[in-house]
Amino acid sequence: MSALPDHDPARHPQLDWRDGGVPVSTRFDDPYFSLAGGLAETRHVFLDGNDLPLRLRPGFHVAELGFGTGLNCLALAQVAAVPVTMTSFEAWPMSLPQLEQAHAAFPELAALSAQLRAGWGRDVIQVGPVELRLVIGDVAQTLPAWQGRADAWFLDGFSPAKNPGMWAPGIMAQVGRRTAPGGTFATYTAAGAVRRALADAGFQVERRPGFGRKRHMSVGIRP
Repeated sequence: MSALPDHDPARHPQLDWRDGGVPVSTRFDDPYFSLAGGLAETRHVFLDGNDLPLRLRPGFHVAELGFGTGLNCLALAQVAAVPVTMTSFEAWPMSLPQLEQAHAAFPELAALSAQLRAGWGRDVIQVGPVELRLVIGDVAQTLPAWQGRADAWFLDGFSPAKNPGMWAPGIMAQVGRRTAPGGTFATYTAAGAVRRALADAGFQVERRPGFGRKRHMSVGIRP
């Protein structure tokens, strides 16, 4: 693995890169997407897990914990046939060079990823039919201050074992409060503490087969 130099380590993540162009956070010792196929995992977990694109309609609002490389946004933009709003919460946004290197792993998303990078740093970024707002900062502060309501959540922080603060019961409670009736979530993790916290937040939680080597994932709906 070789490190990608960064001129602002206080703001951007420090990364190592594995074969195949997979960025790995040195802070959390966790990859940003599956070594077995990041785009396939996103489609299985976050799109299929939220019954997307079938549920999409004009004004549909997706919220996300953990923007990372923006892969989930790009995958959503690829399948959306109507205008969609997306709000993503991220503490450590990548630099443009880091994004460009990460996006090289997904040539079929090249046009959309170029749009994302072209708008990087703006308050609103248009990625195909997706109107993206990126909220930078500690989610423990930024999520309670958010006044929006989501129809679907992509819960995509680093592993609960390595980044427990992202999955704390208080954060999951905020997710529940900011979910529209009938809204859903999907996440790659099936950790018992996360599922219990989401159930306490008002979701009917279900465990489903995971992607690749992960036996299970979690989905849920808020009645």
